[in-house]
Amino acid sequence: MKQKCYPPSKCAATACTDMAETLSLSATDKAGKYKELLPQLEALITGEPELTANLANIAAGLREAFGFFWVGFYLVKNDQLVLGPFQGPVACTRIGFGKGVCGTSWAEKRTQLVPDVDAFPGHIACSSASKSEIVVPVFNQMGEVAMVLDVDSDKLADFDTTDQQYLEQLAQIIQKHCL
Repeated sequence: MKQKCYPPSKCAATACTDMAETLSLSATDKAGKYKELLPQLEALITGEPELTANLANIAAGLREAFGFFWVGFYLVKNDQLVLGPFQGPVACTRIGFGKGVCGTSWAEKRTQLVPDVDAFPGHIACSSASKSEIVVPVFNQMGEVAMVLDVDSDKLADFDTTDQQYLEQLAQIIQKHCL
């Protein structure tokens, strides 16, 4: 079995074979955190065939690194998005095509960056504490949306183009290793 620790040198010193025990983050700025986090998340999922495990670790890593209110995935199942692995309060289980921020991201096949969810037409309020949101589509090898990465904040305008840039890179990493 391929060892999957981060940093890789830690594997030689411990019996770690399944995943890192902690993330190694020293940056204080947003872009710096993403630059440190994404390679660690990629190391965690490389060679692991179980989609649920990979998405769970990604959601946990994002929440740990940034303290987001809610981080998770909705997977395309027939004509709906169905709740997948997540970190945070309980969530909506199913979302229709084109409905809410997640369904819109799926329908439009592009990232939705929403500074104020209450101003988004048709927003689905899974939690009244959510104030801003970013949803990034993840494409399969045929170019179809396979899932969306949904990140919510309890602060208004908490997401920006930096989040978009790095979360879209993360979506490509998921496509490469999981789909």
